[in-house]
Amino acid sequence: MRVLKYAILGLLDKGSLSGYDMTSHFKAELGQFWSAKHSQIYPELKKLTDEGFIEFETVIQGSKLEKKVYSITAAGKRELHEWLTAYQPVPNTVKDEFMLKAYFISAMEPGEAEGLFADQLAKRKQKAAFLKERLEELKQEAGPEFSFQSPHFGHYLVLTRALERENGYCNWLKKALELMKRG
Repeated sequence: MRVLKYAILGLLDKGSLSGYDMTSHFKAELGQFWSAKHSQIYPELKKLTDEGFIEFETVIQGSKLEKKVYSITAAGKRELHEWLTAYQPVPNTVKDEFMLKAYFISAMEPGEAEGLFADQLAKRKQKAAFLKERLEELKQEAGPEFSFQSPHFGHYLVLTRALERENGYCNWLKKALELMKRG
């Protein structure tokens, strides 16, 4: 399944965007749970255009620079809706390289393992702090009428889940470090 297809359709359902704008969304908001590189987005835009799910308009930016601004078609909206409302099985395991290292921890010296876990904890705390800050900004943007009807609601759901994930990872790392220190 081409999940990137649906991510792009979802972005365009919110409003017209250039390829560059989409790349920015993947680095910012969507980056908390889905990633796509510039080199993946543009071929997918071509496929979606060929399939009739999106269309584009070439606009002039500045005095000469042309850029394509994409928008979703009625067929694209139907395709997105079908995907959104389809029930999905729980996905197989998500790849986590750090967990793979943790599994093979006995091949490390105790000090090396502690250093690795402490480093990961510091990075996860930093990520959690960023997510918490972004969540507070989103609450300010959404205002007091924050509900399911809000255009920010989906982002709120994703941010709260990402924050829970990082906080849970931090708690696990702390416990693991305590176990290592006990010997």
